[in-house]
Amino acid sequence: MIDISVNSLVKAFELGKNILDGLSFTVNSGERVGILGHNGCGKTTLFRILSGQLRPDEGEVMVAPSKRLGLVSQIPVYPEGWTTEQVLKQAHRRLYDISRRMDELSLLLEKEQSRSLLTEYDRLQEDFRRLGGYDMDTERSRVANGLDISPAMLSQSFDSLSGGEKTRVNLARLILEDTDILLLDEPTNHLDLRSTEWLEDYLLRFKGTVLVISHDRYFLDKVVQRSIEISEGKAEFYSGNYSFYVQERQRRFEEKLKKYEKDQAKIEQLTRAAQQMHLWAFMGNDKLHKRAFSMEKRIEKLKTSEKPTEQKKLSVKFKERQFSGDEVLVLDDISKGFGDRLLFSGLSMEVAGGERVALIGDNGTGKSTLVKLIMGEETPDTGYLYKGPAVRTAYLPQMVSFSRDERSALDTMLYDCRCQPQEARDRLAAFGFRGEDVFTPVGALSGGEKSRLRLCMLMGGDINFLILDEPTNHLDIASREWMEDALSDYEQTLLFVSHDRYFIEKFATRIWALSDGQITDFRGGYKDYCQWKSRQQVFTQVEKRQEREKKPKPQRPKNNDKAIARLEREIQRLEDKSAQLDKLSEEYATDYQKLMEIAAQKEELEAQLLELYEKWEELEQ
Repeated sequence: MIDISVNSLVKAFELGKNILDGLSFTVNSGERVGILGHNGCGKTTLFRILSGQLRPDEGEVMVAPSKRLGLVSQIPVYPEGWTTEQVLKQAHRRLYDISRRMDELSLLLEKEQSRSLLTEYDRLQEDFRRLGGYDMDTERSRVANGLDISPAMLSQSFDSLSGGEKTRVNLARLILEDTDILLLDEPTNHLDLRSTEWLEDYLLRFKGTVLVISHDRYFLDKVVQRSIEISEGKAEFYSGNYSFYVQERQRRFEEKLKKYEKDQAKIEQLTRAAQQMHLWAFMGNDKLHKRAFSMEKRIEKLKTSEKPTEQKKLSVKFKERQFSGDEVLVLDDISKGFGDRLLFSGLSMEVAGGERVALIGDNGTGKSTLVKLIMGEETPDTGYLYKGPAVRTAYLPQMVSFSRDERSALDTMLYDCRCQPQEARDRLAAFGFRGEDVFTPVGALSGGEKSRLRLCMLMGGDINFLILDEPTNHLDIASREWMEDALSDYEQTLLFVSHDRYFIEKFATRIWALSDGQITDFRGGYKDYCQWKSRQQVFTQVEKRQEREKKPKPQRPKNNDKAIARLEREIQRLEDKSAQLDKLSEEYATDYQKLMEIAAQKEELEAQLLELYEKWEELEQ
């Protein structure tokens, strides 16, 4: 069954320039589709047309009439003074209406035992049960917790929330409404890792249809079943997730390039042959002119194929300063709080030269505060920080600002970096600022462009300790990949805060997980950390259960011993298989698609092991 049908859609915001130019596609019920394309290609415009906010200039859109569609980036206006909880309760307004009518009927039935009133009450009671009326408070709490909507935020006025918080609340409301078709425009932008993983799990269980625009490649790989790329206003189709799209797009490009080169060789061959035919025709054989003209028509047809182009990778390289010494950074018994709220305490770690540390954790745990302490922008309440004497630090903050917003990108480089005009232009060009772009006032740049310009300025200095706070937060996929290419050549010490799991997996050799005022210091990559964390959760659950039931063990029958032995053999088999997958992960460390497959197998194994551990524990008791 088709949920969405888009046929020959055309939309322009400037005269003669169609952002959507004959876009056509269909989405079947239950599909999870990723909408891809560079910034400005029309992805958000498409969502606004699908949700009815915009009308197309041409073409038609059909949404299945029986289906309810919800757009996350569209935040409704609520009555003044409404709290966040009242907004979430709107998702269950039908259930509240039923409940109110049931209360009215109860009062009427106290006065009159009418058969029609009893029938209506029974019907409403069944509808209330079937639609989840008895569980709606629990469900509302579950979704709010999953999306990091705290009890304090629930009691807060919705109008006073930030844009990101409103987006989270709106997403929660759509989930609670049990919307049939979800249009998600950058849903993970304001979510931390825990909330993003919760949303992924929800969408994998969701029975409805999902269209998602996202720059989170890890999220796209986990959630999306197929991809639609908007290119030059039209749709290109890919029957897989983001990793499949990357590989298939490259294969198609190489195929088109090979065909173009073959056509060019054929044009050259036919041109020589046609010229020869015309020459021979002048020597008395007029029939050869006809053959030559036919060849020239074929040449013209071949000339219509354009040379395929792919986005050029920006060629940039950090100017590094070699580090000599053992310690780049030392934290000794660091604590920090604001007012009555203690963010963290007793932090003691050392960072050596060449390490790549990812600082992760939920929103509000103090990650950015810790970075500011390291940069000297804040002072610790207790303890001290030490950086080696040869350390030269560069810092890219989460929110980039410049001293003079009215200055152009070029003037900012000239004043702040003390470089010559030609050097400034060359460096800006390497970072994608070309032509008239260099004269754009820095205050008018987007968040991603500001980050790019600041990084351009940092890379000109002698540095051996680079600190990044959410470096990919405002970047589209192409810009994220470009930044990764730039950082791939950087061999000195790196410390970064990020929720981008693709980025973390690519660069981290060490994980600092900040939670409950403490840091879990894990030496390894993100995937290894997740596997270790899953195992720790299993062990913790087993230990808790053992503590709850410290009763003397009854004499167990002999057949229990056999069952336990079987379980232990099966547990050993699965643990051996898990170890083999770890070795495969190392073998395919550079193959992201293969790593995703191995990770999926690993997750399945961990679930099986948890079940076996529980059975083993029951038999042991």
